[in-house]
Amino acid sequence: MLVVLTVFTDKKMIVLILYAAVFFLALSFCHSRLRDFILDVQYVRSRLKTRTLVQKYQQTKYFLMDRLLEVVKTQPNKPFVLFKDETYSYKDADELSNKAARVFLQSGLVEGDTVALFLRSEPMFLWLWMGLMKIGCSAALLNYNIRSKSLMHCFNCSGAKTLVAAEDLQDAVDEVLPTLLEQQVTVFILADKSKSADIKSFNDQMSKASSEPLAKNLGSNITLSNAAAYIYTSGTTGLPKAAAISHSKLWNFAFLLNSAGVTSEDVLYISLPLYHTAGFLGFAGTINRGGTLALRNKFSVSQFWDDCRKYNVTVVQYIGETMRYLCNTPKKLNDRNHKVRMAIGNGLRPDVWRDFLSRFGDVKIREFYGATEGNFGLLNTFDKIGAVGRDTYLFRKYFPNAVIKFDVEKEMPVRDSSGFCVKAAKGEPGLFITEINKNAQFTGYLGNLMQTEKKRLHDVFRKGDLYFNSGDLLRIDEDGFIYFQDRVGDTFRWKGENVATTEVADIISQVDCIKEANVYGVQVPGQEGRAGMAAIILRDGKSFDSEAVFKQVESFLPGYARPRFMRIQSSLDVTGTYKHMKGKLVEEGFNPDKITDPLYFLDGKQKNYIPLTVDIFNKVTSGKIQI
Repeated sequence: MLVVLTVFTDKKMIVLILYAAVFFLALSFCHSRLRDFILDVQYVRSRLKTRTLVQKYQQTKYFLMDRLLEVVKTQPNKPFVLFKDETYSYKDADELSNKAARVFLQSGLVEGDTVALFLRSEPMFLWLWMGLMKIGCSAALLNYNIRSKSLMHCFNCSGAKTLVAAEDLQDAVDEVLPTLLEQQVTVFILADKSKSADIKSFNDQMSKASSEPLAKNLGSNITLSNAAAYIYTSGTTGLPKAAAISHSKLWNFAFLLNSAGVTSEDVLYISLPLYHTAGFLGFAGTINRGGTLALRNKFSVSQFWDDCRKYNVTVVQYIGETMRYLCNTPKKLNDRNHKVRMAIGNGLRPDVWRDFLSRFGDVKIREFYGATEGNFGLLNTFDKIGAVGRDTYLFRKYFPNAVIKFDVEKEMPVRDSSGFCVKAAKGEPGLFITEINKNAQFTGYLGNLMQTEKKRLHDVFRKGDLYFNSGDLLRIDEDGFIYFQDRVGDTFRWKGENVATTEVADIISQVDCIKEANVYGVQVPGQEGRAGMAAIILRDGKSFDSEAVFKQVESFLPGYARPRFMRIQSSLDVTGTYKHMKGKLVEEGFNPDKITDPLYFLDGKQKNYIPLTVDIFNKVTSGKIQI
């Protein structure tokens, strides 16, 4: 009898435990959903508050420089910029930008003019831009890596008649100086003395200028619709294009830090170029929050954490591969010895995201998505690894956007029999588009109507509607989280399937011998679409482990996505913001007669990547070897 009772009791206990487990799982699920819903509402409220404030600022003509002057008045001695061993207070910044503004006025600049800034990330960059804002002028932010034809193209399309360049970029200026002088451009060099009679010393004139407040009527005719700056696209698909950043849009940039949770007590570390949107918005956001900015003139993987400790940094900015570079450094005992609580940026791969958190501690990652010229942005405030935001009814209601089906081969949206675009299914990569309306305007590229029009999609879901074409492929999962997939043009089609280059690169880069991979598609005679190819660089001291690479792609990639060719390089060409350059690689293809880098071919029979010889190349291109 006791045995039977014990068995009965045990069975009853098991049932109770199962019920309890189900209950707690359901409770946990509901709690997770409730948390996400609350965060959804908070984020939409934050975005709506930003919209309301910007509309108010448009009516009252309240500029970011007005906010700066308020901070100068309330906390003049608070550190604003930390650079090397120097500290500049808000009062210092105000006075130095006043001096810069007077040099521009003395040179003949008038309200509405544009000045091209050609210098690295340093405090002077900030004083020059602030000085221009104070007199109603705008700045064209030139990439300090460009030279010759590209430099002149970027300068000319901005409409600038003045160029200010860093002393260490004098050689680049000298190369185009005859053309600049022919166009009657005023050229300044940031040096105490100029080596040329045709170039003026900005430092000399600035040292003599007054730091007293400027006349209040300067720039009085400028509105928030006018350009505060011109920021250039990376130029991965041709010459860079200039996107006008209005004063209204600048406010939206600045408020991103608010939405991410940055406060006035934070010290923000920027090691990204200030000529790029990410670095520039960090600067704008710091002014808006009245915080402190720790600035480095160039990203240094070896000095990153030392700088964070030196300046007591609490928030860092990242872009592209910078976080991966940090994770690739040798581990140290003091990896978690820092005060960084948040990282804001974009382009962080899920595997690197996990590695970063595991190694460097509990840092809130705020991954965002947006285009410099775009009218819309996304922000992941949910701590969802890999996501750039979340798709909800509430968000779409106030900020209309969609992911639509896209024909990768034709590089155009798929339309139904009525001529309207078709929304992509959950989990299906598609073109991300955002409605262009009075609350989300798109001004396009300066002086480039054709490229501007390519970014506009007409009659998307109904006659007369207008959407911004992001040029990016995103996907939405079953829970509504949004993920960046690839850039249009990077994704290619092979064996009737779409291959996302970023996804393939992520898989390949997990092999121990590979440090970095750039994936693209190459044409093979007689074959539809493009076959996958990867340009890779190896880790220091490692050789190409062909069998391990084959095993990795076979295990984790479907047949159509496996790169047929590998190219080993000593370095990969990237833009100033670490985007891989693919155009030249695609053009060069996989011909061993024309490429000196080691080439490999995926041999399914040998289950290995074997050296790509001229004989194999000829057999592939003639169709004797089927791939």
